[in-house]
Order: sequence, then structure tokens, then C-alpha cells
Amino acid sequence: MTAKAASSGGLPESSSAKGRRGEEAAARFLFDQGWLIVARNFKAGRGEVDIIAEKGDILSFVEVKFWTIFGPEELEWAMGAGKRGRIVETAKIFLARHRQYSNARLRFDLILVREDGSLRRIESAFTGDI
Repeated sequence: MTAKAASSGGLPESSSAKGRRGEEAAARFLFDQGWLIVARNFKAGRGEVDIIAEKGDILSFVEVKFWTIFGPEELEWAMGAGKRGRIVETAKIFLARHRQYSNARLRFDLILVREDGSLRRIESAFTGDI
């Protein structure tokens, strides 16, 4: 699955600007795949979820990483145990505040965005007790 992120010319991009560009590309990709973007950059407690998206009865909590290579070890490097735990805790807070999703099937996805704008989506990248 591939999409193109807009690139800017001129000065080198900061890591936060690259992150925002990657999140924008991921949100556009999900929208184009029929997902409704419910929230972006949802912050609660010590965590943040980059994108929360809904499609049918699935509610996906999506972590977006701007990544230079797509290798076999990418998932472990991108999503350490601490990061996964913070995302799960943040998802719990979101669900407590938004009871309309109490019957949704929950999923934790990862979208890796490369410098050239190509994307790699890993559905159900990890699980969490909710």
C-alpha cells in the first residue's frame, strides 16, 4: 500500500515537521481507504495516539512513524514496550470519554512513512488489554 507525502523544497525539515508530514500522509491514506478520522493527536495522561480512525465496526488506534527503511526489525524499533503501553493507556482514556465506541472491535495499527512518501501499514501491530 503506497501513498505520496508532499515534500517541501529548500531547507532541511525538522523531525517534528517530518512527523507532521508523515501523519498527514497517513491520515489521507486512511481516508482514501474509507476510514473516518475520529481524532488526531489525542493526548491523555502520559500518552498520545496519532490517529484514531473508524471503519465499520472497527476502531483503530494508529501510531505513525517517519521511517527511513522498511526492514524486518522495524516494528520492534518503532514500537517498544513502553510506547505500546502508553498507547494502550491513552486508548483506554479515549474509550472512557467516548462511550459510543464501547462495542467497537479495537485494533492497534502502525503506519510507517518513508522519506519518498511511500507508506507501509501494519494492521494489528500489537495487542493491548482494554
